[in-house]
Order: sequence, then C-alpha cells, then structure tokens
Amino acid sequence: MLILAFDTATPAVTVALHDGSGVVAHESAVDARRHGELLAPSIARILAKAGAEPGDLTAIAVGTGPGPYTGLRVGLVTARVLGSALSVPVDGVCTLDIIAAEARHAAAGREFIVATDARRREVYWASYSADAERLSEPQVSLPAAVPAGYPVAGEGPRLHAGLAAVGETIGPRYPSAAELAQIVADHVALGISPGPPEARYLRRPDAREPGRPKRVTP
Repeated sequence: MLILAFDTATPAVTVALHDGSGVVAHESAVDARRHGELLAPSIARILAKAGAEPGDLTAIAVGTGPGPYTGLRVGLVTARVLGSALSVPVDGVCTLDIIAAEARHAAAGREFIVATDARRREVYWASYSADAERLSEPQVSLPAAVPAGYPVAGEGPRLHAGLAAVGETIGPRYPSAAELAQIVADHVALGISPGPPEARYLRRPDAREPGRPKRVTP
C-alpha cells in the first residue's frame, strides 16, 4: 500500500505519503494564493523523500472541502488526473472531517465544532461527537449562526470575532494530509469504499459568466 494524500481546501497546501504502516513523508505550506504553484512540487518532493515513483502509488486521497472554489479545484483536479493516469482509486474525504480527526484529542471527550474561513465574513462549519463522528452536514453561514458553547477547531475562530462566544479554541488550525492519509489507510484496511472526489462548494463560485449584452436602442 502506498497512499498519496493532499488537501487544498484551506490556505494550507498539505501533502503526505502513507505506506500502510504509517506516514513516511509529510509537508505543508500556507499560502492562500499559490495552491496551483505549490501542490505539484510538494508532491514531487514527498515522493522523492520516500524514494518512490508515481507508478508505486496504490491510491490517492484528497480533501473535498468545503472551501473556496479556486484552491479546492486545484486539489480535486490533480487527484482525478493522477487517479486516471495511474489507474488507482481516488478517495475523497470532507476537509472538516480531516481537521476533526486530529481535533478530537484536544476536545478531550467533548462534542466540538470545526469551522474554516469561507470568506465574505462567513465560515464553513460542522459539529462533531467526541470521537470525531460528524453530527451535522457541512454548511456555510455567518459566525453568529454557529451553535454556542462548544470547543472550536479550525481557522474560523481566529478570523471571525463573531465566534468568540462559541467556546474555547482547540487545534488544529488547518487540515493535515498526514491525518487524511491515515483516514484513507483505515478505509482500505476495513474495506470501506472510497468516497467520491467531488467538491463541497456549498455556494456558487464568485466568477460568473457574463450575461447577454443589454440591447441599446437609439
């Protein structure tokens, strides 16, 4: 087993390689405007660190968001192209679930919330049980709409003052490809079918096709 995992749904570009026993290489960089520039070189470095070639991969794992359109698309398109070219399965995992898998340790037996920056003064968020099982579907809203009184993981609390009343801030801030790789390695070991590598945009992209030109009358 050799799983390449990456996520580009947040400002972090994170990449990892898992050999079935554990993560053998991992790196992350935070730059909200350079997903397209950072991902391919990161993948190349991770494979080189492990002494592996693309043809050695047995599966691809990718974060499916929710996240801003451009960054999220970089990861998903890369995952689909690699999966097709190498004839290996692609397993899509909700980015909030990736953060939750790591945050459950800091939650210390409590239910908690994962929130990430959705821009436009909004957050993407979902609620989780103490063992990181998602209790609600991911949604996008103003910070004030997030239920109060729960610990919050992710970048949302650090970016939106409206979340201050929710509860204490717990880590991590961004998803880790190492955690994503472990999730998918567990899926493979348990015989769980891969999740679809489909984007969770939750809202339309900012870009719009131009409408028909207005008719000008003399």
